[in-house]
Amino acid sequence: MTQTHTDLDEFGFLPNQALEQKVALPVVRRENITLADGRTLSALVYGTGAPRAFFVHGAGLNAHTWDRTILSLAEPAIAIDLPGHGESSWRNDGAYTPELLAPDLAAALAAWATGPVALIGHSLGGLAALLTAAHHPGTVSSLTLVDIVPGAGREGASGLAEFFRRLDFASVEDAVDHAMSFSLGGSREAARRGVLLNTRTRADGRIEWKHHMARIFSPSDDTPRVASDPEAGWRALEDVTVPVTLVAASRGFLSPDDITRFRAHQPHARVVTLDASHNVQEGAFVALAREISTDIPREVRP
Repeated sequence: MTQTHTDLDEFGFLPNQALEQKVALPVVRRENITLADGRTLSALVYGTGAPRAFFVHGAGLNAHTWDRTILSLAEPAIAIDLPGHGESSWRNDGAYTPELLAPDLAAALAAWATGPVALIGHSLGGLAALLTAAHHPGTVSSLTLVDIVPGAGREGASGLAEFFRRLDFASVEDAVDHAMSFSLGGSREAARRGVLLNTRTRADGRIEWKHHMARIFSPSDDTPRVASDPEAGWRALEDVTVPVTLVAASRGFLSPDDITRFRAHQPHARVVTLDASHNVQEGAFVALAREISTDIPREVRP
């Protein structure tokens, strides 16, 4: 029987994932906070006790992209839905630059973290995490950037235009067919999980993407795309005083020049390359968790 949003349990995939990975299944719950302007920010809380790691996903994804990595990490952790993604509110202006996302991330840390945490950000989330670590150093014990540095990934983002030419679908399976036609999601089962967690059913019965980025990337929609300032990111990188790790994907967005420039701005940072495409957290989650674990704080202040 084909699963729909009506019978979807967003945590229903976790038991099989934990079984496959041969790890313990943590308690997971969803929490929300209201931001100063009335928007809602949503997050997944894994495990019990003070969070030791805080995860921020990339454009067009959601907090569940970290499920397998966090299962492998086996530490109390939080993964947020960035504004405009998952269960978090969309911005009316359609502006999802790192500069605008970082204050919301700082608010999330203030609400959910009980002390400095290892901050891990992928792609767009990595750039927001970078600015947060630079401007709110007391909240962060270490920073891990997953396959991103300022200015990188623009070609990858522009390549999404054709994928998001279609913004709605007749059914979940229709959306899965679309994802599979672009070789996204791996197996059909994995693609269906991704589609179910990243779409919703409208009142008219059509299936649409949950995240605002679909409309921003789509050539069939007139939602404006607001550009960020890469140079602001490079300047912020020099201001980060906590340990920094760059995890590059062997088939990802980063060029040798990107990594060279990163080393110039953070000469003491650790640089690791993993055998994966851009979404390292889904393709090399065990190896990524191992790298993250080296930066987990031994103690979190109450």
